[in-house]
Amino acid sequence: MRFVWAVAAFVLATVMIGAGIAQRTIFEGPKSETAAISAADEAPYMLIDGAVLNQMPGTQTLRAQGDGELFASYGRTSDMQDWLADATYNRVTVGKNGKIKTTFVEPEPTEPEPADPAATTDPAATTDPAAAGDAVAPAEGADAAVAGRNPAGSDLWLDEYAQTDLLIAPLQLPEGMSVLVAADGTAPAPSKVTVTWPLQTSTPWAGPLIVVGGILMAIGVFLYILGIRHVRRRRGPRRKGLPLPVTEPIDISTIDDADKGVISSQPPTRRAVASGRRAFAVVPVVAVSALLFSGCSADAWPQFGSSPTPSPSASVIAPKGQQAPAVTKAQAERILTRIAATVADADAAMDGDLAETRMSGAALAARDTNYKLRSQIADYKVPEPIHAKPLSVILPQAYDDWPRSVIVVGADEESKTSSIMVMSQADPWSDYRLSYIANLEASTTLPKLAPTYIGAAQVEPDSPFLTLAPQDVAAAYADIIDNGEASEYYSLFEADGDQLRTSIAADRERRLAEFNQTAMTTAQTGTLAFKATAGVQPPFALQTVESGAIVAVNIDETDTATPTNADAVITNNATVAALAGATQSATGTTTTYSDQVFFYVPGPESNEKIRLLGYSSAILEAKVIP
Repeated sequence: MRFVWAVAAFVLATVMIGAGIAQRTIFEGPKSETAAISAADEAPYMLIDGAVLNQMPGTQTLRAQGDGELFASYGRTSDMQDWLADATYNRVTVGKNGKIKTTFVEPEPTEPEPADPAATTDPAATTDPAAAGDAVAPAEGADAAVAGRNPAGSDLWLDEYAQTDLLIAPLQLPEGMSVLVAADGTAPAPSKVTVTWPLQTSTPWAGPLIVVGGILMAIGVFLYILGIRHVRRRRGPRRKGLPLPVTEPIDISTIDDADKGVISSQPPTRRAVASGRRAFAVVPVVAVSALLFSGCSADAWPQFGSSPTPSPSASVIAPKGQQAPAVTKAQAERILTRIAATVADADAAMDGDLAETRMSGAALAARDTNYKLRSQIADYKVPEPIHAKPLSVILPQAYDDWPRSVIVVGADEESKTSSIMVMSQADPWSDYRLSYIANLEASTTLPKLAPTYIGAAQVEPDSPFLTLAPQDVAAAYADIIDNGEASEYYSLFEADGDQLRTSIAADRERRLAEFNQTAMTTAQTGTLAFKATAGVQPPFALQTVESGAIVAVNIDETDTATPTNADAVITNNATVAALAGATQSATGTTTTYSDQVFFYVPGPESNEKIRLLGYSSAILEAKVIP
């Protein structure tokens, strides 16, 4: 009977182990699903909608194959459509039937500008071949520029990839994102594009079947050993033998030890022999079980209980109707790194045109002046580099259109200083440019700002919902610089910790003392006047959490040195002479310094005052008074 149970255990174990292994092999099914994307018409770009990538759950693997180096990037769908607004491309979407479809998209024709009536009445305008050729050339050039626009390196993308036989793995784009695939913007986009999703192929009963089968196999082996042991003990049926003669007992005490030989007093027990064989039989069972256990992964077992839920954390909810932030954290860091690299090259080469590709406004004007001075004064100071990493603050504008901007704070770990900057993008095809840059005060405490993933709305220049409208901040602060406590705006601004006012007052006193030490002014033959005004650069403001705003403005400080004697002249120092183009002037000289200043302007119901956050100053221009 033991052999019957052993055979039954062996058979059942084989069936269970085989079923478990089959679930993990021949019955497991495919581990991924792939969808092919094709286009009937060639185009330099292919835009794959996020709905195509999110047809199935899990990460997506995008693979594009073609000749040469291929390019792919992803970003917000609306941004990519704006970037492709003037280009021909294939758009891949999901149709109503759930199938992938490709649509050939061409730019909408633009209305031609009305012709000049004078030109239409001039016979030469219609007969001159040269004039006709000039009229056609701009259109051809514009078409070529659009067709050849390389998407690589655009600040609009959240991330980008470039390699031969392009492979992106993995992607997990949320709703509202799309992928752009191209070559170089001129050659057709890759024709072989596939999207692959992993499939959930869990086999929760494979593990238990294999383990229980292993246990039954061990039981079968045990029963088989017991059966063999039972048969050996019985030795089969015994017959009745002949009667034996009566023997007398032997007294072993009379036998010498030498005669005893090597006869043992007790025979070896059966238990010792059996235990050795049992150990030999159990070893293969343990080894097989270990191998079976090692082949079972987590998805081969049933999962009991609910999935762990992350603990709730404090969050900031975007206001209803607020638009998406202009950039992400990684995008802002990448953009500022590119700006810093370009500006560093421009600083080294004193190339204003190169600087203009990544700077604008007050920041560019200060750089241009520095390059002009360094080209004429050998030891003139080089501008401070742009602090790109790490970024401690990233406050993007929440805006879906253009121009869009972002305020960032970068730190320099060596000098332990921080800079606050404004970066702006004019349109989808332009790079971000640095328009304002200033050094943060050492004791500056920034107001509470919205997180990067939400962003902040821009405050209009004439907004009445602040203590002072952004367009009035520069003029009000300039009035305080000139008039101090006598200014009507003095009570609106925080004086404690305002190092800019202190430094301007000290600098004016020093320059006036130097001016008065000259022989000319000792005889009262000249005057030096100071005047602060709002600069020509427009203000920029982003809202803070507590209904205030960070406002960046431009202030100009102008020094006017004029002679009061017809025989006197104004002698210019090397810096002013390099900009004005004259070492002295009989009519006088004006020197303008540009200040880039950041303020925190609270809301009208706040008890706080307008607080200086940071500033930078640089000479802007010098002119001889005509």
